[in-house]
Amino acid sequence: MQSAQQNLKIQFYLTILSVVLFILKFVAYFMTHSLSVLSDALESIVNVLAGLIGLYSLYVAAKPKDKEHPYGHGKAEFISAAFEGSLIITAGLIILYESIDAFIHPTELHSLDNGIFILLTTAILNLGAGWFVKLKGKKNKSLALISSGQHLIIDSLTTFAVAIGVGIVLFTDITGIDTGIAVAMSFWIMYNGYKIIRESLAGIMDEADMALLEAVIEELNLSRNKQWIDLHNLRVIKYGTHIHVDCHLTVQWYLNVNEAHAVVEQFTNLIKNKFGDSVEFFIHTDGCMPFSCPICSISDCEKRKAPFQQKLDWTVENVLSDLKHQLT
Repeated sequence: MQSAQQNLKIQFYLTILSVVLFILKFVAYFMTHSLSVLSDALESIVNVLAGLIGLYSLYVAAKPKDKEHPYGHGKAEFISAAFEGSLIITAGLIILYESIDAFIHPTELHSLDNGIFILLTTAILNLGAGWFVKLKGKKNKSLALISSGQHLIIDSLTTFAVAIGVGIVLFTDITGIDTGIAVAMSFWIMYNGYKIIRESLAGIMDEADMALLEAVIEELNLSRNKQWIDLHNLRVIKYGTHIHVDCHLTVQWYLNVNEAHAVVEQFTNLIKNKFGDSVEFFIHTDGCMPFSCPICSISDCEKRKAPFQQKLDWTVENVLSDLKHQLT
C-alpha cells in the first residue's frame, strides 16, 4: 500500500512537470514562430495525456473491486486512451496543415537562440525526470510509472532533435529546414496517436500482451519449481495497472488440497515478486498423468510410472496450448 501511494504521488508530480514543460514549449513557439517548435510542443501532448492516464490508472488501481466490476476498473483507461489518441492525431493534422500553409506563405522566424535554450532546458528536464521515474517504477514494480518514464525519455530525444534542427536554421538561415522538420514531426505525432488507439482497442478486446507473456514465462523458467510438472492454457491479460493470469498448473496427483495449495502459492508468489501485488490469478490445478513422468524431475517420487527423460522448457507456443504436455 505504501508503494502504491508513493507511485501515485510520483505520477502526480510527473503530470505537473509535463504540463509545465508543455507550456514552456509553447512559449518557445510564440517567441520563434517556428513550426518545428510548435510540432514539438504539440507532440508533448502525448506525455501530458500519458501522465493523466497514468495518474488515473494508479488512482483506479487503489479502488477495490465491486460486484459490478469483479475484474476491477482498469478498462476505463483504454476508453479514455482511445479518445486521447484521436486528439493526438488531430494535433498532427493541424501541424501538417500549418506546415503546408507555411510552405506556400513563408513566415519570418524570430529569437531562435532563445527558443533553442528553452528547448534544451525542457529536453534535459524530461530526460532526467524520465530516468528517475523509470527507475522508481522498476523498484516499486509499477508498470504505469515505467511507461510514463519511457514516454518522457522518448520526448526528450525528440526535443533534442528539434533543437538541433532549429540550430541549423539559425546558422544557415534556410527556413525550409524548419518546415521539413515540422512535416516529419506531424507524421510522427499521428503515428503515436495511432499506436495509442491501437493499444486501447487491443485492451478493450482483451488482446494478449505478448511482451508481458514472454516476461512471465521467462521468470517462471528461471525459478521453476520441480513440483510444477506442467503449465498449459496460460493467459496473461493487462487491465490498466492490473495483470490477470489464468493457467492450468499440473502437480502430483497424490497431493492433498493443502499441499496443492502450497505449491500454487509458490507459483503466485514468484510472479508477484517480479510484477508486483497488482497481479490476480485464476489457477486450475491438474493431477499428473502417467505420460507426465518422462518430463517430471521429481527424483524421489514413489508413484513414478516411467523414468525421467528430459526437462520440457516452457515457451509461448507450448504454454498457450490447452493440452497437458508430453514427449512425442
